[in-house]
Amino acid sequence: MAEISKEKLLHMHKLMLDIRNFDNKVNQMVKKGKVPGMTHFSVGEEAANVGAIAAISQGDFITSNHRGHGQSIAMEIDLNGMMAEIMGKANGTCKGKGGSMHIADLDNGNLGANGIVGGGMGMAIGAALTQKMKNTGKIVLCCFGDGACNEGTFHECVNLASIWKLPVIFYSINNKYGISTPISSVINIEYNYLRAASYGIPGYLIEDGNDLLQIYNKFEEIVKYVREGNGPVLIETLTYRWFGHSSSDPGKYRTKEEVDEWKKKDPILKFKAHLIESGIATEAELDEMDAKSKEGVEEAVKFAQSSPEPSLESAFEDIFVD
Repeated sequence: MAEISKEKLLHMHKLMLDIRNFDNKVNQMVKKGKVPGMTHFSVGEEAANVGAIAAISQGDFITSNHRGHGQSIAMEIDLNGMMAEIMGKANGTCKGKGGSMHIADLDNGNLGANGIVGGGMGMAIGAALTQKMKNTGKIVLCCFGDGACNEGTFHECVNLASIWKLPVIFYSINNKYGISTPISSVINIEYNYLRAASYGIPGYLIEDGNDLLQIYNKFEEIVKYVREGNGPVLIETLTYRWFGHSSSDPGKYRTKEEVDEWKKKDPILKFKAHLIESGIATEAELDEMDAKSKEGVEEAVKFAQSSPEPSLESAFEDIFVD
């Protein structure tokens, strides 16, 4: 395994901090009635997002799902534009028309979050087919939750990608619950990655989805395999969302003890300890990085609050392509 540079390690830590601080701030704003529409948070899943996306290259693509804040930030979206989008402002990344569940950043390879469970899968294999036909050497990372693996589109898309040997990684971020339903109660196998065998493709499990380096190292290996033209891979990682399914979910189906036990596995604190123990950074340096991240999020809020509302006329724009 190639050694990871100090610069990259610290940058991955910064991205995890940005995800945590951004979503904590949005959660506060939701409670104050400043964010329209539904929101789903990535708090607790920072390593699962950053570790995977850090292993792909500039020019590669992702598709996301309703819990797409973490993946969008891991793809280094402009936080000002993302906050403006979540607040429905005209200079948001989708001109205020998408909101939290439809964050996209096409210029940087983020083909968009999706409010339909499994909705990004068809987009992912379409994008992957384009890369194969044009021989671009680029790949697609298709991100979704554990619940999406029981959608018909999952089976259709994995099957088609397998037949056509498309350059796509199907990535199930398993946070144990599909809304309030435990995944263990709706599948008759232990893990979703085992379904890969049904389509003749490799399947892998990352047991500690809160270990950034475990995720990054495995994804580096898988990205190389897919980029070399070997076809798709299904990978699953086990993590946990600290908040309810959405901003309207109090999460009463989970015990406080269960949530607290997972908070002890905080991916950010785990990686912070690694950076300090390895002599890569001091605690003071990492605390300063956290403070700067929070400042950046506050600046994004100010930008969004001062941004204009979309005009009524804009409702009729961006509907058709000439």
